[in-house]
Amino acid sequence: MTASAQDRVGLLGRVPMFADLSADDLEQVADVAHPRRFAAGEVVFREGDASNTCYIVRSGHARAVREHGDGRQLALATFGPGDIFGELAMFDDERRSATVEAIEPLEVLGIMGADMRRAMELRPQLAIALAAALSRRLRATNERLASQSFQTVQSRVANVLGQLVEQARAEGAASADVPITVTQAEVAQLAGSSRESASRFLAVLERAGVISQGRGRLTVHDPDALRNYVY
Repeated sequence: MTASAQDRVGLLGRVPMFADLSADDLEQVADVAHPRRFAAGEVVFREGDASNTCYIVRSGHARAVREHGDGRQLALATFGPGDIFGELAMFDDERRSATVEAIEPLEVLGIMGADMRRAMELRPQLAIALAAALSRRLRATNERLASQSFQTVQSRVANVLGQLVEQARAEGAASADVPITVTQAEVAQLAGSSRESASRFLAVLERAGVISQGRGRLTVHDPDALRNYVY
């Protein structure tokens, strides 16, 4: 196996959806994964596009948004190294349910849905493992949404910040004074709240010394303190 193939296998092995695959199965997936690059601000795919490729982030960050008829955007998620998006393309060719765009220069591995389906036909155990992983991911999403429905705005915002801190730490950030590239509007959207409500609570956290805010980014000085606001 070449160095580039080993690199692809290593990256795939860090993706939760592929983590339980055997070494042979990971090599099968790596064989149909191809590197791609997107510039900051470039759209990877748009809501309504044909769903034919899924992507695993090698470096950089991207975000998923949905657009309302009045032009407003709703931020759904952010993706960093080791994250996968557009994964339903591995199973069907339905239209994209959201737009994904690069926040900064983005390197990914792209896997064509048709290539993955052929691999699953040749190795049924691969299809079973991926279906089980997708089921776990959907179950976790349902549990998170159910939990959020009972949380206050403050709790949801603190939880979002905690998740962004975990992502930054996984990418090598320090345990304290963690920088996060996110706007107040994006925090509000991820937390399912109005911008005004999220902004008021972020100001409370700033006065308490838990965070400090800048233009398009914030720094979480005391990540552990966020737990005091999650209930």
